[in-house]
Amino acid sequence: MNDFLLIFRRDFQSPETQPSEEQLKDHLQQWQDWYKILAAEDRLSRPLQRWDSDGRVLKSNKSVTNGPYAEIKETIGGLVIIKAESYEDALEVAQGSPVLQLGGSVEVRKGF
Repeated sequence: MNDFLLIFRRDFQSPETQPSEEQLKDHLQQWQDWYKILAAEDRLSRPLQRWDSDGRVLKSNKSVTNGPYAEIKETIGGLVIIKAESYEDALEVAQGSPVLQLGGSVEVRKGF
């Protein structure tokens, strides 16, 4: 197993992308449920010590790009370090992230 850093980004500046109070409450519950699943699957890992210069970004439309790049305009909303066999495995785990439901993205970086 390898360690992968998942960085959750979303455009918190745009008023039209802001969820209601009820949506935020539901969204927080989804995060809590997702973390419980990661813990039950023994996917949570230790703090990242070093990481390579390569990375992948999973968008809410399920597209995957190499990156990230300097023109990113989203705000980092949080991060977690998980255990996965490969980038593909880490991207599969990242697809469960609730940030994607609000139009956010997940940057995936491999650590060691």
